[in-house]
Amino acid sequence: MSSKLEQLQALLAPVVVALGYECWGIEFSAQGRHSLLRVYIDKEGGVLVDDCAIVSRQISGVLDVEDPISVEYTLEVSSPGMERPLFTLEQFAKYVGEQVKIKLRSPFEGRRNFQGLLRGVEEQDVVVQVEDHEFLLPIDMIDKANIIPSFD
Repeated sequence: MSSKLEQLQALLAPVVVALGYECWGIEFSAQGRHSLLRVYIDKEGGVLVDDCAIVSRQISGVLDVEDPISVEYTLEVSSPGMERPLFTLEQFAKYVGEQVKIKLRSPFEGRRNFQGLLRGVEEQDVVVQVEDHEFLLPIDMIDKANIIPSFD
């Protein structure tokens, strides 16, 4: 995790939790002179648009005071949705048995993209079965991971 992302997580997660939500994860992507800060929130029973608005207003106030982002940015607050992103080992463990799509920061065993069955978590590795092969992917190499929704 980048130091900017860690700084934003440390600043914003307590605000989200204090409002009664779970801070599911934070994404920050610097795109030239304009960046995107996306905060995912969750709660028992699901997240409504009004929930996102409440959290967005509170986070905006904190960001205005603390000013951790030096460039223009767009703030988005949303639920994790059906293609739920996974950020932590605990989140991966919660979704064992689900289909996942994982993109790594750099190649591992010759590839960066993995799509398959989430088999588990071992220490700091995420175990993914792709066809007949199991891969142990170090959590710190994962750039992006999402649940693939099942419509059975």
